[in-house]
Amino acid sequence: MTRDAGPTPPSERIVSLDALRGVALLGILLINVWSFSMPEQTLLNPTIYGDFTGANYWAWAVSHVFAQNKFITLFSALFGAGILLFIESKEGKGQDAMRLHYRRTAILIAIGLMHAYLLWYGDILVAYGVTALVVVAFRDFEARQLAGVGAVFLLFLPVVELLAAVSLGGDAIASQWAPAEAALRQEVATYRGGWLEQLDHRAPSSFGRQTSGYINGPFWQVGGTMLLGMALYRWGVLTGERSAALYRRLVALGVVGLAITVAGVVYIEANDWSATAALYWRQFIYIGSFPLAGGYLGLVMLYARRRPDGPVTRGLAAVGRTAFTNYLLQTVIATTVFYGHGLGLFGSVNRVEQLGFVVAVWAVQIVLSVLWLRRFRFGPVEWVWRTLTYGETQPMRNPK
Repeated sequence: MTRDAGPTPPSERIVSLDALRGVALLGILLINVWSFSMPEQTLLNPTIYGDFTGANYWAWAVSHVFAQNKFITLFSALFGAGILLFIESKEGKGQDAMRLHYRRTAILIAIGLMHAYLLWYGDILVAYGVTALVVVAFRDFEARQLAGVGAVFLLFLPVVELLAAVSLGGDAIASQWAPAEAALRQEVATYRGGWLEQLDHRAPSSFGRQTSGYINGPFWQVGGTMLLGMALYRWGVLTGERSAALYRRLVALGVVGLAITVAGVVYIEANDWSATAALYWRQFIYIGSFPLAGGYLGLVMLYARRRPDGPVTRGLAAVGRTAFTNYLLQTVIATTVFYGHGLGLFGSVNRVEQLGFVVAVWAVQIVLSVLWLRRFRFGPVEWVWRTLTYGETQPMRNPK
């Protein structure tokens, strides 16, 4: 191993890529706040808990149309690109890239397991880590091949769900779509209780998400999106290397994704939020998320190109450079506010108030990230991750 082994120094980072990661990380909270503050099944059916009229309805609608499945799509694509970026960087330094990749991924999974079982069942790190062990097998594929395999992965879920819709109808998701009122009340009571009481829901929910839930959903969606992200990286799209015209076309494509998502809302409402209609509605969400995520990609790349040193670009890039820390920080803040070992507001915050919480967290994270990186090279969790990956303590402070 060469002596320059270690993470990419800040001077060599791609600002537009970091800014895009920052946008994705902040946007994810618009949806995660639902499961932080309300029963888990509201992620599937927003009508089952809390006020869903007036301003609260529109708060949901805005988050759903502009955020649900869009920012996690962006984040997954960036994670896939990051796999190739990491491997290429290590190979360029003459290091054992695959050994470092496997060690790095194992550490990610370990942190994800602690996150899921100690703090919040909605963890995505375990799914990302396990999927990364699979998609890395395609690292030598050309961009077109990566996109092709990714498309196969991504088609799996809608095909299966449409078959279920045709053959089983609403029975396929009936128990999840309309859970018993007693179960909802029990979950609210659980999360208003202490940390040990919360394990009654958090542990089985985490286990289900990491086993059958993972195979039946995230493996295909996250895996396919990671492969697509690897292709976009190979094409130079995620690194800001393509023409402004291409990014403008992506923005135009985003309008198509927006229209598909809005059409889905019209469809589910026209069918009175029935379980059968929900199986089809989910396809509007799924399909619309990819072009709209592409639109966000185009917007960020165009803006970062125009204002690479502007305060907005630098603020978003700072969040992106500390995304691991900020992802876990969102959980710490949210569970402290909503769970019983903190303020105990679970189940009592409406959707407008949830948006207020999200905006407040965004402000805190952007300011803290910028201030932190003025003194340090990495976020604290990034530093731990890198130190364990390389097996030696990484320099933390920026050189003076």
